Amino acid sequence: MAPVIGRRLRRGTVTAAVAAAAVAALAASQAPGVTDVGREGPAAGAADTPPPSGDSATGDSPYYTDLPRLKSPVPPTASNGGDKEDETGLPATVLDAYKKAETALNKDKPGCNLPWQLLAAIGKVESGQARGGNVDANGTTIKPILGPPLNGNGFAKITDTDKGAYDNDTTHDRAVGPMQFIPSTWATWGQDGNGDGDKDPNNIYDAALAAGRYLCANGRDLSVEADLHKAILSYNRSTDYLHTVLSWLEAYRRGTHEVPDGTGVLPDDRSDTRYPGLRPDPTPSHTPSPKPKPRPGSGNDKPGNGNGGGSTKPKPPGGGGSHKPTPADVDALANAGTGDLVAKTGSAFGERVAVRALSESGDFVPKVKVRFTVSGDTDARFEGGVRSVTVTTNAQGKATAPVLKAGQKAGEFVVQARVPGKAASRVDFEARTLARVADALARTGDKPLVCETGKEFAEQVEVKATHKGKVADGVAATATMIKSATDASANDKGPYFKGADGKPVRTLTGLKTDANGVLKLPKMYADDAAGTYLLRIVTEGGATLTVELKVAAPEPDATPSPSDSTDGSASPSASPSASPGA
Repeated sequence: MAPVIGRRLRRGTVTAAVAAAAVAALAASQAPGVTDVGREGPAAGAADTPPPSGDSATGDSPYYTDLPRLKSPVPPTASNGGDKEDETGLPATVLDAYKKAETALNKDKPGCNLPWQLLAAIGKVESGQARGGNVDANGTTIKPILGPPLNGNGFAKITDTDKGAYDNDTTHDRAVGPMQFIPSTWATWGQDGNGDGDKDPNNIYDAALAAGRYLCANGRDLSVEADLHKAILSYNRSTDYLHTVLSWLEAYRRGTHEVPDGTGVLPDDRSDTRYPGLRPDPTPSHTPSPKPKPRPGSGNDKPGNGNGGGSTKPKPPGGGGSHKPTPADVDALANAGTGDLVAKTGSAFGERVAVRALSESGDFVPKVKVRFTVSGDTDARFEGGVRSVTVTTNAQGKATAPVLKAGQKAGEFVVQARVPGKAASRVDFEARTLARVADALARTGDKPLVCETGKEFAEQVEVKATHKGKVADGVAATATMIKSATDASANDKGPYFKGADGKPVRTLTGLKTDANGVLKLPKMYADDAAGTYLLRIVTEGGATLTVELKVAAPEPDATPSPSDSTDGSASPSASPSASPGA
């Protein structure tokens, strides 16, 4: 992992005590095989215990580098209304998962002494507490949290180990979920933290318990400083990572509070935003370390992740002399930490496109208008339903586009960022909209579907779609009255639906499952042809369900016999004879 350089300046630095602890941590221990020793140089000692899986839990994937404030903000109250920038508030479900993991490990591994605040610190650094607590009632992330492909381009190189089962990538592995486990590590350390019978890296209860067990491995006692540092370094083999986690651990130990799910403050900066020299100013009690040199092939030190825009020489603000940059000084745009742009149809992209405006000398250029444009055959749009939007760079030369939302059309497209009038200042970001899919369909009821000819079926067909055992919402589907099990063409007789004009329709298109993965078909009707018929439902992704429908001829009406009369009058044949004059 490359040194952490893209730390957010506006948050302030850690306390001297925390900084001292971090420096001590760097000198105290270091996992073997460490590929990044940070700015301070190699650690004095090396841990003699390898990471539990022989590698790091995350594959040394990128992580958030934001640091806590000098003092923890005051928790929100009715009188003060809280602090919108309070990063020590923990989403309710996420906090519950950390505390339950601590309780479980205190019982199973009492000698480990795992504090839940350590899980919170790692969760903050890895995923911003599951993207601010964006989880459902069971603790599963609403949207997948995936790291970049570990293809060796600035990261470790790990070829696919799970056939894309966890990370949807069949070429390389990616870190997955709120605690960012790579699939190979999850295969060994995955846990069922919420008792639902499933080990899901996207579930915060499962992931938190797995992270706790991973940190406790090899008989570590996390109340001992050396073991604590070894555990953190086994998660990501970077001393800057160690520094960042220790900072948040101290912040959470000083105090935190619960906030509603989905309202946690999201971090800004990631370790793969590599701008040499952009770092918090050192505290007066420490001597500044030498500025690191850029590492070749680090990836995001090039505009657009290598997709265009020309090379740059990024430097911290003011690094190029006394000249104050102006918009006219813009030489290029560089990716400012934008990750993979992938979303399912109808969903918002988890990443927002962000760029930095740089001068020829690498200085950040503020107050520059950047135009973001959605380009290609897609119905994805920015907030407000627009294809293009203009954003002005901030004091650090950064411009962030509004949230991008996928439409209903799956496919690839490009988001272009450029400075109007500056042909060289352009970055193209590849984006993908994925169709929502299902791999299984099942009826929600079990009543036989039977009807008399010429009548209406009493039951409507209702099915539920799932994907890998989880609800598959918004999945496109078709329903067809087919001719036979081997002939899926539409039947021309038998049961039918009604169109808007009241005429028979035997194929329905444009269907979609609801938020619970349920699809309820319209009422069905039978014509005058009795028999057994088949209805086939097929979803995007290949899930198929064939339902049997039976149409029966009505029972023949019984002709009443003379003796069946119920009005008390006699039938003509039974009437006594009456001759005239009798």
